[in-house]
Amino acid sequence: MAAVFAVRSCPDEIKSKSLNEISIMDSQKNFATATFGGGCFWCTEAMFLELEGVIKVESGYSGGHVDNPGYKEVCTGTTGHAEVIQITFDPQKISLDQILLVHMTTHDPTTLNRQGNDVGTQYRSVIFYRNEEEKKIADYAVNVVAPSIWPGKTITTEVVPFKEFYKAEDYHQNYLADNPNQPYCVYVVNPKVEKFRKLFKDKLKKHE
Repeated sequence: MAAVFAVRSCPDEIKSKSLNEISIMDSQKNFATATFGGGCFWCTEAMFLELEGVIKVESGYSGGHVDNPGYKEVCTGTTGHAEVIQITFDPQKISLDQILLVHMTTHDPTTLNRQGNDVGTQYRSVIFYRNEEEKKIADYAVNVVAPSIWPGKTITTEVVPFKEFYKAEDYHQNYLADNPNQPYCVYVVNPKVEKFRKLFKDKLKKHE
């Protein structure tokens, strides 16, 4: 992981600005929001919930042309939406570039519209930005960070403007915690979470 962390910082022009200036902030709590997709949101949600500095993770849909889509509709691949997570985080504890480092490490951004056996545009790799400075950070993650993690491969991650986030049905939220014995969780989600824990053990929330 040494090579990965060697590129985690953003260029000087990005580092010169705080996330308070480049993210949409909660005016009272001073939290920031990030929205991105990398395959099934059951997997991504379970991992990011464990990161220090992450306040909340919601599974949902974004990037499509249908208002208020449902899970079955998104699964047809006709809505244009991707399965995404929207996270609320404390930029005093974790930065957007660190979050995107985890994102680029814990899913495969080199397989177009696919993660493992999950195939379709709804499983595409995508980062949504809310302003130009967030776009710079996302572009850096895609063009510099990701190639260092996946050398010799083409990165397919889209970097697109954020328009709308539609929260998924309640049964999709905290899915791994509520369904630990579900076969997909046992054979797909859990192995990904365990790998994530090993790679980012120094970034996990501390449990007393």
